[in-house]
Amino acid sequence: MSPGRRAWLRFRANRRGFVSLWIFLVIFVLCLAAELLSNDRPLLARYEGQWYVPLLKTYPETVFGGDFRTATDYLDPFIRERLSAPGNWALYPPNPYSFDTINYFSPSPNPAPPAAVNLLGTDDRGRDVLARLIYGFRVSVLFGLALTAIGVLVGVAAGAVQGYFAGRIDLTLQRFIEVWGAVPELYLLLILASLFEPSIWILLAILSLFGWMGLSDYVRAEFLRNRQLEYVTAARALGLSDSQIIWRHVLPNSLTPVIAFLPFRMSAAIVALTSLDFLGLGVPTSTPSLGELLAQGKTNLDAWWISLGTFGLLVVTLLLLIFIGEALRDALDTRKG
Repeated sequence: MSPGRRAWLRFRANRRGFVSLWIFLVIFVLCLAAELLSNDRPLLARYEGQWYVPLLKTYPETVFGGDFRTATDYLDPFIRERLSAPGNWALYPPNPYSFDTINYFSPSPNPAPPAAVNLLGTDDRGRDVLARLIYGFRVSVLFGLALTAIGVLVGVAAGAVQGYFAGRIDLTLQRFIEVWGAVPELYLLLILASLFEPSIWILLAILSLFGWMGLSDYVRAEFLRNRQLEYVTAARALGLSDSQIIWRHVLPNSLTPVIAFLPFRMSAAIVALTSLDFLGLGVPTSTPSLGELLAQGKTNLDAWWISLGTFGLLVVTLLLLIFIGEALRDALDTRKG
């Protein structure tokens, strides 16, 4: 049985981690199709014998019997009545609100508590909390994946160069990492936030500048250990180049800490984005954000549904990632049977 097969069996044996992986994947895949689950436009409509796809195309109100050539508001009771007339119909998403939809027809003042109209209530601007949670979760996970991928690529490259070549290269890069790690990241974010308009790409670039250093230490230690083993010496004797030895032999045997730390690094990236959004240093206000919802919950303490739903989603997400990380760590431990 191959080592990869044994690791997979050990991972499956950890039921908590295995089930957490499936739950996280199901939630993530559903949120990738957020427009199909939560949108203020019908997925498909038939009106007076004609087929329309409002999800993909914007139609003026006059198409459905309105008076103005502005974009159709499908939450308008008049438009809904026209689309539900005999011979007409519309297929709405399960949650008929997008992340930026303001429900002007809510029977309660904003922020409105949970009701049949808005299952998790609305925020202080009248936007559906459930829709913002769905879209905000997608933004957070995609940001975490991107930041983790960049950190892994840079961290593995830096740690591999340090550990394999050692000597002056290792000492020089290690001193650079020590100096770079001493730069106050939060102050840098504050300075750049005052200079540039908030953007998720700027935030990703800034956090990527610092997110690779912790991982490079583990990769460096693995390379320092593996470069002295017999199979590396044999590869050098066979005339393989340094790049071939690193890519074919040393790197595959040094990725255990990288794989084990991936879920933990992703959870840290999600927490970082949420914290910065909570402080107003993250994504633009037009972007759905879990941190912005938490900030609204702090401002509107009587609207308990805003902070409760957001906090519950964050706790579940981080717990799932931690359980997956623990299962990966145990699966890659060769001392376990």
